[in-house]
Amino acid sequence: MQKSFAGLLALAGWFAVIAQYVLMLNNNVNTVGEATIRFFSYFTILTNIAVATYYTALLFDAPIARKKGLLSPITIYIIIVGLVYQVALRHIWDPQGLQKWVDELLHSVIPLGALIYWYLFEKKGLRYSQIFAWSIYPLVYLLFILIRGSISGFYPYPFVNVTEIGLQQTLINALIILALFMVLSLVFIFINRKVRK
Repeated sequence: MQKSFAGLLALAGWFAVIAQYVLMLNNNVNTVGEATIRFFSYFTILTNIAVATYYTALLFDAPIARKKGLLSPITIYIIIVGLVYQVALRHIWDPQGLQKWVDELLHSVIPLGALIYWYLFEKKGLRYSQIFAWSIYPLVYLLFILIRGSISGFYPYPFVNVTEIGLQQTLINALIILALFMVLSLVFIFINRKVRK
């Protein structure tokens, strides 16, 4: 059951990411190079790639998949993708056709599936001290989009668009998401330490 579940998540992840890239290229008004950079500038895309890669590794028993504690941060990142989308982004656009299916996979189905997988199969032994290492990815991501945005003028999300809302509000929004990450991390570790056998 565990491998089958991992396989489904891997398949869903790769399908959604590749389909989103094709859809983005089809609607692209920039060069392919710029469109590709922008595609990989989305936390949603990078995180879904991480999820798909991890579950593919699990499916094929790759050594990285056996690294203790890797499942939890990946799950937390994809849960943040889902939560931020539902709260801050869902109401601002109305995708249709294949885009709607891909959108739901990236932001709803895969986060929920990853959460269920984590609850069923994550092993006991998480430590609160791991949160600091887990925070590196979102912090590096934030730094990247702010630096590139200041050069290119492109910000992947409206709540980090310095041009539109200013640097101060952008940093406030980033701190709110960071706080959400910290709270989720604490909850995940608490559940792992107190509930898991």
